[in-house]
Amino acid sequence: MVDTRVPSATYLCPQDGARADSATPAWCCPVCGGPWDLDTGVLPPVRLGALGGRVNSLWRYEEVLPLAAPAVSLGEGRTPLVPLTDRVSAKLDYLMPTLSFKDRGAVMLAELARRLSPELVVADSSGNAGTAVAAYCARAGLPCTVYVPEGTSPKKTEQIRAHGARPETVPGGREAAAAAARAAADAPGTFYASHVFNPYFLHGTKTYVYEIWEELGGTLPDAIAVPVGNGTLLLGAALATAELLAHGLIDRRPALIAVQAEAVSPLATAFRAGADGLSGAPDRPRATLAEGIAIPRPPRARQILAAVRESGGTFLTVTEDQIRAAQKDLARRGFFVETTGVACWAAVGGMTDRSVVVPLCGAGLKTGLAP
Repeated sequence: MVDTRVPSATYLCPQDGARADSATPAWCCPVCGGPWDLDTGVLPPVRLGALGGRVNSLWRYEEVLPLAAPAVSLGEGRTPLVPLTDRVSAKLDYLMPTLSFKDRGAVMLAELARRLSPELVVADSSGNAGTAVAAYCARAGLPCTVYVPEGTSPKKTEQIRAHGARPETVPGGREAAAAAARAAADAPGTFYASHVFNPYFLHGTKTYVYEIWEELGGTLPDAIAVPVGNGTLLLGAALATAELLAHGLIDRRPALIAVQAEAVSPLATAFRAGADGLSGAPDRPRATLAEGIAIPRPPRARQILAAVRESGGTFLTVTEDQIRAAQKDLARRGFFVETTGVACWAAVGGMTDRSVVVPLCGAGLKTGLAP
């Protein structure tokens, strides 16, 4: 049965404690302008033994999801976990319906939007989040505009158009596209499907870790490596590990290894300096093959840095040459992955001292082989 009820969870600002009903179009905290967290109340545990026979998608973890009985699902989730070495395994999230892990969060945003019935959905993206939001809005029957920075892969903008959404190219980089979307978000009847500001997205990406936990029989690896731009997969992983630990379903939290491109690595720089957040004007971003994580000033920077530290993890950076080599290496192993999606393999592929899972986040068809 399709659920038509508006959500009961509450938006909560982690900075100043402000609250708002998540059934309203308030896309950011009205006090500080920052992104929301989601107060879901106490969630029941997911029991490993109860999962048999459930739907073969991320919706099988219904106990810990803020929405239920979706109308917009495309069967997202449940991607394979495949060993690459004795210690490193890859989760093939490029096998999602829109060929990237962003489907995990986009389905939550589209389902939320469907229940709120806006006149228009807007999003901003360097490509993958936009293609995912476009696809799920098509499934929901909602008109959609996606603001993308100039230089976005033509294959990604083509995919956005194919789903019936309108890509709006914005001069400048990723932050310019975000600013354009936020300006449009305040128009009456508009729902801002922000994978950065809206916490429903994070509650979708946390299913990545629940799937690893289920696949490994109720355990997690020593470390989880995640490419980090805006940090949506990392923060989802932090949510999941905290929930699993609180419910007594794991006895320790794995270290979160955050990977950035050396060319655009503001969080790695802040982490190494011992800073709690970013300060000063952002550096002018350099070009990088890892376009999906080329974020000079992520709005959730403080949360990302805190999550990595609390897990006992660290930040690693990779060069452009390492990205090129990692993409070719994975392709020779049978996995054609886009350049952003190979960053973690470039960073930890040679790890031998502990078990680690890396996400292969997007299909190589989205960007082609790096020059």
